Amino acid sequence: MKIIQESKLNINDIVAALENGAVLVLPTDTVYGLVCDATNEKAVEKIFKIKKRDKSKTLLVFVNNIERAEEIANINEDQDKFLSENWPGQVTAVLNAKGCFLSPLVYKNDTIGIRVPDYKLLNVIIDKFEKPLAQTSANISDQPFPVNINDVIKVFEDSEVKPDLLIDAGDLPKNKPSVIMDLTKDKIEIIRK
Repeated sequence: MKIIQESKLNINDIVAALENGAVLVLPTDTVYGLVCDATNEKAVEKIFKIKKRDKSKTLLVFVNNIERAEEIANINEDQDKFLSENWPGQVTAVLNAKGCFLSPLVYKNDTIGIRVPDYKLLNVIIDKFEKPLAQTSANISDQPFPVNINDVIKVFEDSEVKPDLLIDAGDLPKNKPSVIMDLTKDKIEIIRK
């Protein structure tokens, strides 16, 4: 696993790594996350191996604006209003998925969880990459979410399958993963606080 300081990275190199199927660990506005090209089945499967995650639990997706979300999900007027008030930010919205080009490991029962993060570097990467990123927290399933960079590195040091690249932004503020809200029903339902 290669480690790059956030201040020294080249965005074009990061985009090229994603295009070549790399799995990255990077800072977000919540916790450190594992990300990859959501259209690359092998890369998405690698995240499941790294996390030791059950494939019945789908991954969420990062996009950089509502227009990109509309390419992969059906968004009505009420949902659009809610998303405009909460994105970018720490809210993941579960929406009705459009049949499209992403890995089936990011869908569940024809729904998809989407978030627009509020982290400048991540949004620049998503914008330049021009495709959704499959994403999840950078931890082993059912283990704590590390925000301290040394803890993040330790999580993967002894793993059989490691991420390809870690972007070191130092220690993050003590946050929790995003709130997950199901917008597919008549009344908004909180899935994860």
